[in-house]
Amino acid sequence: MEWLVRMNRAIDYIEENLTENIELEDVAKIACCSSYHFQRMFSFIIDIPLAVYIRRRKLSAAAIELQNSDMKIIDIALKYGYDSPNSFTRAFKNLHGITPSEARKSGRDLMCYPVISFQISIRGDVAMQYRFEEREAFEVYGLVRRIENDEDQHEVIPKFWQKFQENGDYEKICKICGIEPYKELAIAGAIYDFDNDGEYMSKYMLYTERERKTKLVEPFETLEIPKAKWVVFTDKFEDQNVSTQVIQNLWKRIFTEWFPSSELEMTNGPQLEVYPNWNSVEVWIPVKEKVK
Repeated sequence: MEWLVRMNRAIDYIEENLTENIELEDVAKIACCSSYHFQRMFSFIIDIPLAVYIRRRKLSAAAIELQNSDMKIIDIALKYGYDSPNSFTRAFKNLHGITPSEARKSGRDLMCYPVISFQISIRGDVAMQYRFEEREAFEVYGLVRRIENDEDQHEVIPKFWQKFQENGDYEKICKICGIEPYKELAIAGAIYDFDNDGEYMSKYMLYTERERKTKLVEPFETLEIPKAKWVVFTDKFEDQNVSTQVIQNLWKRIFTEWFPSSELEMTNGPQLEVYPNWNSVEVWIPVKEKVK
């Protein structure tokens, strides 16, 4: 399978360049997709951000050299991309629980994060519900949170939703846009701004659609959603306590099951999490035909 080959080539590239400055854009090119899409796909499949995986692999390799060579700690730190002994020691201790100096002593336990590989697995026993939509451009209004490259979106986004509801921003945006709080949900999520030269992973906006005459009030912002062809995936959850798990599982299945077997690919437009009601979610992804 072409998708499988590309993903494993990207992992091979990382392994071959652990002592170099690995650019996320270069890894994504090998997988034949944008930097953002590769990072997001990787995060949902492996459950950790790509930057965290690379850091763990570098520190795992550094630990092996510490215990099996006479290289100075500062030289090992520089070899794996750390410009000072202090930054290397902090990162090493965060992963392994001990300092590099302690790791040199015999009998000390260290953490090893092995090289991952993508393999074929039997799937497809559970149907995925989807449809296609074409929609003209429209404008949304909401609160934005930037997601950094080394942040775990599985943690960041649910916490952003929770804070949005707890600190009064939900009621505030409902009032501005003429929505009755809690009687109609009307809040969705947009993931966007992927092409930022690798400065960060993306932005996430909690938004509601609005009329263009709606007054702009800080800290809220507007976002133009361009005209696009969308593939829309749907799922339901009976209990709000499991909604996050259902949504993340849906995203994972989209990346690991639907797109690898589809003749379509994602475009760089915003991707949406839309909630038609309190017990269901729709994931909207702009798509185009794959380039042959």
